[in-house]
Formats: sequence, structure tokens, C-alpha cells
Amino acid sequence: MNKLKFGLIGCGKIAMRHANLLAKGEVPGATLQGVCDLNRERADAFAAEYGVTPFYDPAEMAGSGQIDALTVLTPSGLHAENVVKIAPFGKPIVVEKPMALKLEDADRVIEACDRHGVRLFIVKQNRFNAPIVALRRAIDEGRFGRMVLGTVRVRWCRRQDYYDEAPWRGTWENDGGVLANQASHHVDMLVWMMGEVESVFARASTALAQIEAEDTAVVTLKFKNGALGIIEATTATRPRDLEGSLSVLGEKGSVVVGGFAMNELVSWEFAPQIDSDQTVFDEHGHNPKHPYGYAHKCYYDHVVDCINNDKRQLVDGLGGRKSLELISAIYESIETGREIPIRFTPKRCRLGRPSNTP
Repeated sequence: MNKLKFGLIGCGKIAMRHANLLAKGEVPGATLQGVCDLNRERADAFAAEYGVTPFYDPAEMAGSGQIDALTVLTPSGLHAENVVKIAPFGKPIVVEKPMALKLEDADRVIEACDRHGVRLFIVKQNRFNAPIVALRRAIDEGRFGRMVLGTVRVRWCRRQDYYDEAPWRGTWENDGGVLANQASHHVDMLVWMMGEVESVFARASTALAQIEAEDTAVVTLKFKNGALGIIEATTATRPRDLEGSLSVLGEKGSVVVGGFAMNELVSWEFAPQIDSDQTVFDEHGHNPKHPYGYAHKCYYDHVVDCINNDKRQLVDGLGGRKSLELISAIYESIETGREIPIRFTPKRCRLGRPSNTP
């Protein structure tokens, strides 16, 4: 079977990880064929580094007979615009998180992909972390019983130079703060494990970074199954990163997944135990080492399998919208000081809007 030829739209820092996986044979069913950036100099340099074709317009790349599938890696606020522009070409589209910053833009993305029969994949690579795979299996098997509490903790260090690397970082219009960017994978994971959210209440501050959006936030959640949840997220940890952790507690067991990005199994306790509990740390204790990211490699393997064998993707447009809806509700709560139900119409949420929007 021929390899799927991918084209990357956006040649920023995250594009290097995707390019390394695709161009260096790490994904058996895929290869890197082209890269695109509005900045011609950047596109040319990136293309030369990986020995592929440069493009300077997303539609030009999407319409090229060289490209089978496209990956959108532009700043977050441009994701929806890019997808809507390339969807008419009918090729599968992979989008780095988040799929959009505004709910109405997420709906435009879903509608465009549906209208043109496009397979849409939202990058949630941490769902493929070895400890996460084991945790999700335990949930599917009903081992927790009634869910009690789910928490995530993102304690990362992002200094001012990180935000100053690109003018869009930390802005409301094109990025958001720690909740929309760094913690979005953790928010998605919490919902995937705990179930549908009923309402949220949140507070936030911009503690250390000189940006428009927040660098620190705390959120309480009420799930529809009666469980409670907590999100603690900050990029103001000093002097270095501490953790990106997930805890799930139920009436029959408790699991903690830690590490930098939910990639290290810390605690696995169930009563009663089963045979596989004795080997879970050996088999799922941590991600295997990989030069370009184990979880991203697994994610691309999943994308290729879905495209070639017509399988359902793990996170499609509706799945990506669910995370965005929760994050939007959190921002609405921060702005209003009120508990916000998840089914709501944003009125004060600033995410995805110019900084001077009232």
C-alpha cells in the first residue's frame, strides 16, 4: 500500500515534531510531501530542511496532486479559517488542538467538512499515552464503580521569553491563556474519563506573564453522573515544570497518572484486584522512549489506519467541539463570576475575539 503523502500548513515550532515523524519514517504508512507558510522565507527554509516541496497558500497545497492529507499547524486563532479554506478539496484534515477558539467557528469547521465529505481529525495525542490507555480500559470495564472525583493539575513553567517568541501567544484573539493552550489536553482528558459536564465555576489571574489572557486558573466542575472535578492550571510555576497530572477516584478504585504530560503511572489501586493489576506498571507504567514523541507517533498511526481502513477517528469535529464548549464555559464563568451550565450561549467569553471586544 502506498504511503499517504501529508502536507503541513504552518511552519512554526510545533511543525517540527510533525515533520520529524513524517519525514524520517517514524510513521510506516505516511510520509511528508510538502510544507506551507504565508512567510515564503520560512516555508522555503523548512522545505529545504526536510527535502520537500514548499507552498505559500493553503489552497494551493490542498489542490496539489502531490498531497493526500493535510495537517493544520497555524496559530490557534487561524485553525478554523484554514480548515474552511481547504475543506472543498475533499482531503482528510488533521488539526492541532484546539480546532477553533470560538464555538461558532467550530460549527463552521464541522459544517464545511460535512458538506465536502472530509475526514476531520483533532490532535489529542495524550489519549495514546500508555498509562492513559490502561486507565481508559479500566473505566470501560466498570472497575471504578460510581465516579467520585476527577482532577487535573498543570504546573508548568512558561517565562516571558516563551510568550514573546510569537506575537499571537497569550492573546485573546489567537491563543487564549493556560486553559485554552497548555491545559486543553488535560481538560479533554478529564471529560473523556469522567463523562459529560453539567456546570463549571472558575477563577483566573495573570500572575507573572505579561499577556492578555490568564496564566493561572482554578476550576470546579459538576459532572452529570454526580461526580465533582477540579482543574488547576498555571504556567507560572517557578523555577521549572513540575507536572501535568490526572487523578480519577471512584467507589472501587483510584488511579493517578503524572509525569510532565500524563505519561507516568503513579498510583493504581482497586478493590478487588485482578491479575492484570500485578503487571500494569510493567506494561503501562510510562510511555516508551521515542525521539519525536511516542504519543504523536501513535496518533499518526491511528490517523493512517482510519483513512486506509475507513475506521472511526478517536476525536472528530464533534469531539473537538465538546472540549471547546467546556473551555468557553470556563472563560464565561471567569468573566461573569457565576456558575455556568455547559449548554449556554457565550456572552462574555473573550476567547477568539479581539482584545478590545467588550
